[in-house]
Amino acid sequence: MAVDPRFFRFLGPVALGDLAAVSDAECRGDGTREATSVGPAGNARAGEVCYYDGKKPPAEDDVSKAAIACFISAAFANALPEGVAALVSELPRHAHAMAARKLVQFRDWGDTERPHTPTNIHASARIAATAHVGEGAAIGERTVIAPNAVIGPGVQIGKDCVIGANVSIQCALIGNGVKVYSGARIGEAGFGVMPGPSGAQDAPQYGRVILQDGVTIGANSCVDRGAFDDTILGENTKIDNLCQIAHNVVAGRNVLMASFAGISGSVTIGDGVQLGGRVGIADHVTIGDGASIAASAGVFREIPAGQTWGGVPARPIKEWMREIAWLHKQTSSKRRKD
Repeated sequence: MAVDPRFFRFLGPVALGDLAAVSDAECRGDGTREATSVGPAGNARAGEVCYYDGKKPPAEDDVSKAAIACFISAAFANALPEGVAALVSELPRHAHAMAARKLVQFRDWGDTERPHTPTNIHASARIAATAHVGEGAAIGERTVIAPNAVIGPGVQIGKDCVIGANVSIQCALIGNGVKVYSGARIGEAGFGVMPGPSGAQDAPQYGRVILQDGVTIGANSCVDRGAFDDTILGENTKIDNLCQIAHNVVAGRNVLMASFAGISGSVTIGDGVQLGGRVGIADHVTIGDGASIAASAGVFREIPAGQTWGGVPARPIKEWMREIAWLHKQTSSKRRKD
């Protein structure tokens, strides 16, 4: 999806030749054409610059025909769709990040061009004197913002919400009746790492967090914003204390997640899923509707709808329990012989 102007300021347009210069890339195409923003390779829109760092040439849908240009390795430069300029680099993702600094700028907590008085706060909302509400943020009816909470620029919060003490929220759209308890962090950049010339570097994150109606986020939990797409928690989903939800996670309605759960990036969780404490889910895994995962399980592959899994690596619960029983029997037998 497109970068949301409520959370990022557009600095362009910038000529492709200039973007190539600041990112140490080679522009193969008309360097005078102007880019306006950045986007994901498969869904880039007109005027957006993307990157492709796959291990094989891009397939037909891997790079959008609408993109104005794509950072890509020299080996695959000729595989781009017609009309998409190649910005050739040995490190396409890093070069894209360098160029993005010339196109978009994050509206951070203090990023206001002039002192502002919040104007989008409903008269019935209660905002603590020590809370901070950023420029362009909106607070709905009867919502409570506790002391030392920080609401970033452009954040939208619905009615009847409770935002606890010392919470920080940025790059987020929050529905009605949402509770975010003390110390939670919503919309941080999260753990995105890319290779750079001098080693691992933080990758910029341009997405959002969407918390739908009735969501609860426990104390000191973190919900990271998406890389380009959104991190989404569906209606009435309940997250316990001290949970980590990474970028681009999409959870359905009525999901229950106990404390210390850790969900890696781009995981899809269906409606009504229940996760026990300390569950860990690897990236790009799909959990089917109504599935249950036992405490401390480590999930590395898809779980079908309605099934209960446990163990490390996680497998169907009966299979896991049989293995535990067999192991217990073997060790008990050995102890008796000793």
